[in-house]
Amino acid sequence: MTQSPTKITAILTAHLGKAAELRALLVGMAPLCRAEPGNLRWDVWRDRTHGERYVLDELYLDAAAAEAHRQTAHYQAYLAKIPELAERTAWVLEAVEIG
Repeated sequence: MTQSPTKITAILTAHLGKAAELRALLVGMAPLCRAEPGNLRWDVWRDRTHGERYVLDELYLDAAAAEAHRQTAHYQAYLAKIPELAERTAWVLEAVEIG
């Protein structure tokens, strides 16, 4: 059985007056997440039209690496802080094999 990459995409829309604090939290997470074993990509994107909306684009070697990410202290701290800063929707995705 081969490893299948796991992608996580999260959309975060800052609460009124919280966009700068949300941005600082996300930017601060980047080096920690990128240093995790099994992390292939961890990027923060900002919506040009709605500046209070951010997208996290994450890619992990496999489901185990994504789960390990969710167990880290920095992820747990992020998860505890997010409700006061933003609305959050996240998807955990698997690759679709193309012929």
